[in-house]
Amino acid sequence: MAHVLVTGAAGFIGSHTVDRLLAADHTVTGLDNFRTGRRANLAAALASPHFAFHELDVAAPGALATLVGTVRPDAIIHLAALVSVQESMTNPDLNYSLNIHATHLVAEAARLHAVRRLVFASSAAIYGDATDFPIRESTEKKPISPYGSAKLASEAILLGHGAAFGLTVRCQRYFNVFGPRQDPASPYSGVISIFDRRYREGQGVTIYGEGQQTRDFISVHDVARANVLAATAPGVSSGVANICTGRATSLLDVVGVFARHFPAAPAVIHGTPRTGDIIHSLGAPEHAAAALGFRAEVSVDTGLGELIHAG
Repeated sequence: MAHVLVTGAAGFIGSHTVDRLLAADHTVTGLDNFRTGRRANLAAALASPHFAFHELDVAAPGALATLVGTVRPDAIIHLAALVSVQESMTNPDLNYSLNIHATHLVAEAARLHAVRRLVFASSAAIYGDATDFPIRESTEKKPISPYGSAKLASEAILLGHGAAFGLTVRCQRYFNVFGPRQDPASPYSGVISIFDRRYREGQGVTIYGEGQQTRDFISVHDVARANVLAATAPGVSSGVANICTGRATSLLDVVGVFARHFPAAPAVIHGTPRTGDIIHSLGAPEHAAAALGFRAEVSVDTGLGELIHAG
């Protein structure tokens, strides 16, 4: 069994990744500064004798390197980040600090203390407004936000460290992740968590345009499983992979599932399409299957049903 350090452990994806690691009998050190993470997300993990938590800011000089030198993990899963595209545009300096500089500090901590493997939470945002589908790892990278640019720069930093210092690096390019613990009150939440909150409150939802926009929605359970494979599976080599389903789901499809569960909810309102919105997004999942043995298992319908019943 491995000892894995998880940054951003109290976040949406982080807490599910921690739970999955513990369920597989790994030892986990988690850290978070609670900027967006929540202690309640770690309720089950904190009861485990195989989990240790540290309240720590990855971007604080020397803090992570000291901890890594103390606990000596076999692998690091780096999920701590500024998670908002919009906030990266209003505060590019913060985006640089939390997304690029913090990643450099993670890479250096791994180098200094001979960590064997590092898994990074990248994003489909690095592709920008791609027009050829499905989006493959080789698709041209044209980020349209500081957030997307930071994720792409972070991949380069980590892969460079890996090549230079013998560290195995896996960059996980997440598509549209959804599931329990995604904060619906946050203005940066995904569309599914926002829809979930509004249906629970008996309110209608607004779709900008006809609702034919599509996304590659992937369950957080599948994402957590992909992270565990990348960090602990034998024979894994450095590289990048889309973490996606390879299936396109329209917003109208999503609304249809909610409507079945909330038949008394108001009808959908259609607003004017918003300038700059990406119309379609669909990832190619084959590389993750070849490199990690990963394929998504949770359908959107099943995942939405779980999310709805979890509340």
